[in-house]
Parts: sequence; structure tokens; C-alpha cells
Amino acid sequence: MQVPREFLGVGWKFPLRVNALGAIPFSQHEQNIEESIWIILSTAKGERVMQPQFGCGIHNYVFAANNPATRGSIAYEVQNALALYEDTPNRLLILVDYRVNAINSKRNLVYPFYLTES
Repeated sequence: MQVPREFLGVGWKFPLRVNALGAIPFSQHEQNIEESIWIILSTAKGERVMQPQFGCGIHNYVFAANNPATRGSIAYEVQNALALYEDTPNRLLILVDYRVNAINSKRNLVYPFYLTES
């Protein structure tokens, strides 16, 4: 049984542009999620006048030393921004990193698990 993908959403295509018909194109489903993540991560906090808290704090680390502390802080900023702007309260994302030893291939999988409200 295939799960309907409509719940993944639809929004304006990013970057914003007008097509040959004079309309603004839309993206949907997985493409819309990918573009939403791109927008969140590429927007510095304070950049949007009407939403100064929107965005991700990674831009504060542009000139920081490349060390474990900086990488940990960046990982925290990314996780925090995505959880704040792209997460659903009843969804648990299970991230599995694995390796296929026979071909020495590193892979990962994100499994969305939806909790029912009680």
C-alpha cells in the first residue's frame, strides 16, 4: 500500500521566479521539503525584518575555527532551526546510519514515525 504524499506539502518554488506564463511555479512533496530546508539554513537570524527569529544561527560561525566545538555548535544550530520551523509535534524522525560492508558504502535512512495523540 502506497502512502499518499499530499501531506508533504506544496509551496512556492525556490528560488522565487516567474515562469514563461507569468505565473509563480510551485514545488511539492519531497522537493518542497528540500527547498524549505534550504531556505531555513541559508537565512541568517535577523535577516527577515518581519520575522527576525526565523533562520539558522550557522552564519555566526563563518570565521570560527574549524574544530570539534565549532562543528558541534553548528550541528546544534541546524538541528534547532529545523526542529523549530520544519518539525511536526507528533512526528519522531529516526535516523539510521549504516554501512554495506560488501561494497564499502556508507548510507543513511530517515524513517518518520508518526505518534497518535492520546
